[in-house]
Amino acid sequence: MSIKIALVGNPNSGKTTLFNALTGMNQYVGNWPGVTVEKKEGRLKKNEDVVLVDLPGIYSLSPYTLEEVVARNFLVEERPDVILNIVDGTNLERNLYLTTQLIELGIPVVIAINMMDIVEKNGDKIDIQELSKRIGCKIVVISALKGTGVNEAADIAVEVANSKEPAPVYNYSGVVEHAIAHIEEAAVHHMPEEQQRWYAVKIFERDKNVLEELNLAKEKLEHIEKDILLVENKLDDDAEAIIINERYLYIENILKGCFNKKSLGRLTMSDKIDRIVTNRYLALPIFIVIMFLVYFISIGSIGDWTVGFMNDTLFGEWIIPATETFFTNIGCQGWLVSLISEGIVSGFGAVLGFVPQLMILFLLLSILEDCGYMSRVAFILDRMFRKFGLSGKSFIPMLVATGCGVPGIMASRTIEQDRDRKITIMTTGFIPCGAKTPIIGLVAGALFGGSALVATSAYLLGVTAVVVSGIMLKKTKLFAGDPAPFVMELPQYHAPIYTNILRTTWERGWGFIKRAGSVIVAAGIIIWMLNHLSIDNGIKFITEETGGKSILEILGNAVSVIFRPLGFGDNFEPAVATILGLVAKEEVVGVFGTLSGGNAEMGFNLALNGSRLAGMSFMVFNLLCAPCFAAMGAIRREMNNWKWSAGAIAYMCVFAYAVSLMIYQFGSWFSGNGNLIGTIFASVVAIFMLYMLFRKDKNKIGER
Repeated sequence: MSIKIALVGNPNSGKTTLFNALTGMNQYVGNWPGVTVEKKEGRLKKNEDVVLVDLPGIYSLSPYTLEEVVARNFLVEERPDVILNIVDGTNLERNLYLTTQLIELGIPVVIAINMMDIVEKNGDKIDIQELSKRIGCKIVVISALKGTGVNEAADIAVEVANSKEPAPVYNYSGVVEHAIAHIEEAAVHHMPEEQQRWYAVKIFERDKNVLEELNLAKEKLEHIEKDILLVENKLDDDAEAIIINERYLYIENILKGCFNKKSLGRLTMSDKIDRIVTNRYLALPIFIVIMFLVYFISIGSIGDWTVGFMNDTLFGEWIIPATETFFTNIGCQGWLVSLISEGIVSGFGAVLGFVPQLMILFLLLSILEDCGYMSRVAFILDRMFRKFGLSGKSFIPMLVATGCGVPGIMASRTIEQDRDRKITIMTTGFIPCGAKTPIIGLVAGALFGGSALVATSAYLLGVTAVVVSGIMLKKTKLFAGDPAPFVMELPQYHAPIYTNILRTTWERGWGFIKRAGSVIVAAGIIIWMLNHLSIDNGIKFITEETGGKSILEILGNAVSVIFRPLGFGDNFEPAVATILGLVAKEEVVGVFGTLSGGNAEMGFNLALNGSRLAGMSFMVFNLLCAPCFAAMGAIRREMNNWKWSAGAIAYMCVFAYAVSLMIYQFGSWFSGNGNLIGTIFASVVAIFMLYMLFRKDKNKIGER
């Protein structure tokens, strides 16, 4: 008979690292039944009979987010054989708050204290044996990252699971304990003894989910409510706050004498750094400077050189000519040589040429994430987001989306309020993802000499689009309401760990290459065929003798009319690239690579007649409009409603069109080449957006 171990802990406690260390490749990922939250299970490497379940990171068993609901339901309903509670030793008091709730479940608990190396480095001391004795649980010291103690933790968990002995529950203060005992007797006495305590405490807290599950009689509820009100009146607080206070008093008592914090009352190095980095006035300028440096290195200097080498030298001078020569020499037909060299190699090479640039970007972002800075960015932007009706939690999906929009959209499920979650889903796609980065590199390289300012402005434009959308949408009835409070635990700054950085960089980069290899090769063949086939007097290949317009040009010209007010509708190539970008954003660059024989930057420059203004408009539209098909699918799954999904995609397209229209038309007007009708339309759009931004919010509480 197999043993089931649930890994439970706060976010960033090292839980998933421990799971990976214990299971290796013996793990499988799916979704929890009925919800889209990821479910990770695996078998212990050295014991196939032991199943580990990696639950979503939670702070409490009072659920607010979908992840917390999933974790609590699993523990309460499926009742694993043992809980392996991963505790961050650098924040012991905060992490033990969850431990006190896990013990009340009546399931055996083993505590694994992680990050002890940092605890010792800080000069703090934890008496493990005494702490274990006071809590009543076995405790093991581990380093999930270094792999020390992880096997011992699993062995102890199996041993405790076999003993089937839950940890002893602790008592609250007299009046609270008395009320809980009354509730146990009145409401849950029929349940198994080990489950009564947890349910009684939840009833005392007036937990809606538990009360709905138990469906207690009205008379019984009224009797219980009198007990709760008696305690609230005596302690002058509400029931939930009373339990929170009781838990922390218990934690404070057990830590006395077995936990000595050397830095108590003194600023740590992280605190000193945060005084500057998260300063009210300096935080945003510092963030902008850091992002400029990231894009300067990845797009402007080293990255620009790598793109030039990959496109001009590696593919332009070596691979493409060698491919043509090889297939010509072995006797292939001219059309087949052209298909392989132009349709496949050139299109794929144009996108692959941006991979080194992309890898540098992912590497730098991984360093910022691993050292703890990006967590501060969420805190910094929370101040700004909240002023405009958004929660700081909205930045977390946007941070994830810098790698790929799909997991970024999925990360929105951590937001409690439905309206805030929907706004986040609708705006997360505005942040440039990995697939959009080559578009930025293409525009910067072809028209702006590889300037890092282009890439930085693209990122800041994405953040601005999120803020502007938040202001406008929050003033409508559909999205009205105050944002949910954002509470997060800032990790200590630490030197980046190269294994984490390299793994994250490789995973993001390899994901991009796989998409490029699958979608772009197929799209390249289709583009080549449409570009070499004519329908004049029947379908036929275009040659020097026959001439004629290609099918691609005909289709592109039909669509390009839509983009003429945006400045990139004079030629068919930008229109084709934009439409195919809805399939995969990488294909925007792939189109120019295929049609220009491998030199995407040259093809892009010619298609836009060298116009920087048109190039900027093209970049903005492709960054802000609807994402790729995969991300659209993620929007559909997370919205769980076709109308909302269609509305979200339509909003992104309309918003992108409006911004690009204003950029090109106003830019043309200022440069003396403006079009009267275009300027009028752009002015109407600008006036409408300004009205939406600055009009009084009638839906705001206190203003109705």
